[in-house]
Amino acid sequence: MAAKRFFNDAESDQDQPNEKRKRPRPSFASVIGEVVLVNSMQSLFSSLEPLLRRVVSEEVDHCLRRCSLRSMTRSPSVRIQALEPSSVELVFAKKLSLPIFTASKILDEDNNSIQIQIVDKTNNTNSDLPNPIKVEIVVLDGDFPTGGRDDWTTEEFENNILRERTGKRPLLTGDVNVTVRDGLTTIGEIEFTDNSSWIRSRKFRIGARVAPGTSAYQGSRIREAITDAFVVKDHRGELYKKHHPPTLEDEVWRLEKIGKDGAFHKKLARENIHTVQDFLKLFVVDRSKLRKILGVGMSEKMWEITVKHANTCVMGNKMFIYRSAHFALFLNPICQVLRAMVNGQVFPIRDLSNINKVCTIFFFSSLAIILFRLCYSFAKLYVVFKFADIY
Repeated sequence: MAAKRFFNDAESDQDQPNEKRKRPRPSFASVIGEVVLVNSMQSLFSSLEPLLRRVVSEEVDHCLRRCSLRSMTRSPSVRIQALEPSSVELVFAKKLSLPIFTASKILDEDNNSIQIQIVDKTNNTNSDLPNPIKVEIVVLDGDFPTGGRDDWTTEEFENNILRERTGKRPLLTGDVNVTVRDGLTTIGEIEFTDNSSWIRSRKFRIGARVAPGTSAYQGSRIREAITDAFVVKDHRGELYKKHHPPTLEDEVWRLEKIGKDGAFHKKLARENIHTVQDFLKLFVVDRSKLRKILGVGMSEKMWEITVKHANTCVMGNKMFIYRSAHFALFLNPICQVLRAMVNGQVFPIRDLSNINKVCTIFFFSSLAIILFRLCYSFAKLYVVFKFADIY
């Protein structure tokens, strides 16, 4: 049985090749037909390819333009505002008073509170907006704007706003949010809490911008205001700073080239010259003595700088009068003659040369009278002695 099964298996294996041999072969005509069909399809695709590429490209461009317009429609204030020219701007009314120290009130060049105006550039006049505007005071990098430009976008302004260093207080404290009414506002007290040495430019600017989120003004962009760049020093340096201009009551080391507790300061103190007024009085009365006190250690250039700074001192309205029987002199606090009155006649400062002539004539006249009286007295004595000799 096993052999029989084997025989049957072998017989079946021999039948399979025979079946393959009996499959019908494709005819020559059918092969030629298939080749022609393939070639025609390839030609069709080749001719349709440029058309399909153009259609796809046009559809993609159309979709991109539609998406771009949609995004601009959603946020027009950001894209259009940056490109929109502005004729209205914030400006600082005056420059700042320098130098500036930390923990000290920031003032303008006239030592008054800082003022901000809204100006229309087209006619250089104040622009009175219909509604009050909230304005924010910020600190900017001293290098902004780059390249010496005098214009910038809102985005550039925001990117150059400086924040405090890690662990520090806000860089600018005080009235950093103000309201502009009738085209003008005054900033109360603002001060820096940190110096400017930690940034690359080593300088700050103060900027003013319309506060973000302000809805009171719906017009075009109001351009931001910026000050000139300046250095902010630590407040400890203020203890030794010079005063411009100095006052009569200032200690003498407030003058340029005279350091506190330095050699010149000690020399002047030994001569009881403690204030700027003392310095100027001696300069007017005896200039050579003052120069001798300071000595050769102070060069001629230093001397000129010190004297020039001292002469900017504010004298005030105080006046001193020296009176005698025939004349009176009116002096300022540093002994400079303002005017003189001789025998009731007033000579202003521009006529000092005439005063000198009058005083000279008066002096020699008085001297002549004194000599005449002395001669007369001697003559009387001579007569008396001769008379005594006769008798």
